[in-house]
Amino acid sequence: MKDRIALMLAAFWWGSLTTVGFLVVPMLFARLGNPSVAGNFAGQLFEAQSWVAIACGLILLIHFRSKADERMDGPALTAIFLILGALLMALLQQYAVAPRILARENLKLWHPVGTGMYFVQWVCAGVLLWRMGARPSH
Repeated sequence: MKDRIALMLAAFWWGSLTTVGFLVVPMLFARLGNPSVAGNFAGQLFEAQSWVAIACGLILLIHFRSKADERMDGPALTAIFLILGALLMALLQQYAVAPRILARENLKLWHPVGTGMYFVQWVCAGVLLWRMGARPSH
């Protein structure tokens, strides 16, 4: 049961990253017409997404930490590494990069950095979900 809940959390994390970053925010900029207004909405969405990432990541970290304690195997340690990488990207993006983007400070530097961090978080969460969804071969 715990494994299924963890799988659902990983799916929610990756799905929310995908929806916000690759669908909703681009639509804001395409439809609102005013980049400043769209940027403010995008910032709020990315902040909410960061809280989703932190919550899902911490719960998944606890889940896989207990699995690693039971048996020190590669899959649990790999999952912990992926979760920590994604969490690090979410936290750095939210608390180091996003304030600079919202302040419009050197956007040519900080916007690509934030985009890259979001993409790395998306990849880590996606690989985690892919690995969790794999059927064990017996």
